[in-house]
Amino acid sequence: MRIVLQRVAQAAVEVEGREVSRIGTGLVALVCVTHGDDAAVVTAAARKVAGLRLFEDAAGKMNLDLAAVGGELLVVSQFTLVADTSRGRRPSFEGAATAGLAEPLVELFVALLRREGFGVATGRFGAHMKLSLTNDGPVTLVLDFHSA
Repeated sequence: MRIVLQRVAQAAVEVEGREVSRIGTGLVALVCVTHGDDAAVVTAAARKVAGLRLFEDAAGKMNLDLAAVGGELLVVSQFTLVADTSRGRRPSFEGAATAGLAEPLVELFVALLRREGFGVATGRFGAHMKLSLTNDGPVTLVLDFHSA
């Protein structure tokens, strides 16, 4: 599983010209499920995302996690995060799991974060989406998780 995590002041997703999700201060998680990912990988990823201290305290240091700032999450599935561009000019996406495996694992990721008490908005799996956001900082991390 690969996640690109961005700290944002706000973010929104549009599908077919209509806004389907919006958050204020929080995190955007672009999520790619890869071959071999399972519930254990997703659980570890959700724990990590929920606990990362990416928000500034009164001294300006990144010491606060999402809960401490009352932040929200926007989770968007994005298979292109594992693009292989090593040959030619057309990327290969063979590293991404099939929709049949990926969609339930993305849904599990969302459910686990909601169970922790976070407001979690989502994109629409498999849809062509327009994502707008205001990256705060900017703070952007690439997180990779693998089965044990």
